[in-house]
Amino acid sequence: MYMSVIWKNHASRLVDFVNNNNEVQAHLYLEQLMLFPLDIQDKIINDISHLPYCNCESVSNIISQYMMFELK
Repeated sequence: MYMSVIWKNHASRLVDFVNNNNEVQAHLYLEQLMLFPLDIQDKIINDISHLPYCNCESVSNIISQYMMFELK
């Protein structure tokens, strides 16, 4: 439950950046706050940009797919 809330919060920020065509901010957010390497950032942003409907739940699912480990 707790991690779901965190991912949805991160997803909300990414949705805003992507919807505003602010790829630079999206990259900075993924790199600095979430510590994703550049190649993974590109994959996440690409996956988000291809969503038929960009919402927090969908973006949260994409982020969780690229996590190296799950915190419990």
